[in-house]
Order: sequence, then C-alpha cells, then structure tokens
Amino acid sequence: MPYITVTGRGTVEVEIGKKLVLALEDNGINILHHCGGQAKCTTCRVEILAGNYLDVTNKEKMAFADKGLEDQFIDDCLRLSCQILVNGDITVRPIMTVETTGLAAGPRPAD
Repeated sequence: MPYITVTGRGTVEVEIGKKLVLALEDNGINILHHCGGQAKCTTCRVEILAGNYLDVTNKEKMAFADKGLEDQFIDDCLRLSCQILVNGDITVRPIMTVETTGLAAGPRPAD
C-alpha cells in the first residue's frame, strides 16, 4: 500500500486508488474541499513535494484558470487533491486547511 507524507504531520498508509483528498481527511488533515470534489473551487490544492503526480488534468487546468492560478500549478507544483488517485507514495503540503483559514471544510467528496 502507498504512503502519504504530509509536511509537518507525518506519514500514513492508504489503500491504492483512494482519492488524495479523502485520504488526507480520513487521516486527520482538515483540508478544504468546498465544491465536494468537483474540481471547481481549488480549495483542496496541495503542493506536490515528491511522487509522480505532476500531470495536471484538464479539469484542474480549467479550475486553476478560472481562479487566476494557472501559473501556480506549473511553477509551484500544485494539484487538486480531489483529482489525484493515490497509486504510489506521495509527499504533499496542503495549501488550505480548516486550521489555516478558519473556514469549514465543505461537503465530503464522493469516493
């Protein structure tokens, strides 16, 4: 099973194929996901620090462009955690969490 390492929080083992946003949430990382995992709000974005997850989907490109963040996903290795299926080890830094923003997480994304 793959491991997710979250900077400042440690490493957890998750089942292969699980959405990263759900894996983070299920392991105590209060990542935001205001659109419920539909790749529209960009609140679930993470910085990819290690792992083979840098290929951005068209849905992500559109979401980043709609929010004016299109340069960041390339320059800062940002991805939407609702669009990543964990298929190997990954190290991430969540960008927006309940703790850092004071906002509610949002509706739980579908599996």
